[in-house]
Amino acid sequence: MAIRPEEIMSVIKKEMESFSSEPRMIDAGVVLQVGDGIARVYGLPKAMAGELVEFSTGVKGYILNLEEDNVGCILLGSDSGIKEGDLVKSTGKVVQVPVGEAMLGRVVNAIGEPVDGKGPIVTSEFRPIETPAPNVVQRQPVK
Repeated sequence: MAIRPEEIMSVIKKEMESFSSEPRMIDAGVVLQVGDGIARVYGLPKAMAGELVEFSTGVKGYILNLEEDNVGCILLGSDSGIKEGDLVKSTGKVVQVPVGEAMLGRVVNAIGEPVDGKGPIVTSEFRPIETPAPNVVQRQPVK
């Protein structure tokens, strides 16, 4: 089997054309401590209470506690693969869940992701998970 230089050059040119030298900035921190479904994360200076973060293992977290030099995150998945020093990336988004007719009959996790095997939930409406309940006058009566 012979290596053809023109084939190699073709692949290299294609890769060079699709290469982007634009730097990407991400807001990230590192895990200081993890246990009992809670992670302490150093960094994330722009973090917001209620923000969704993603750990290097793919597990998502919910920022609940903002302190001067770290944040406390509730893990929305298993903490078994998360360890001290792991990278945590900010999403810049407050945790929201899908709402509307598309949710009827579906089984979802804590952040509205489907776990019933019926495919993605198609909706254009989302609401933050931390929303004040309507006052008594605004509620529909119990029937």
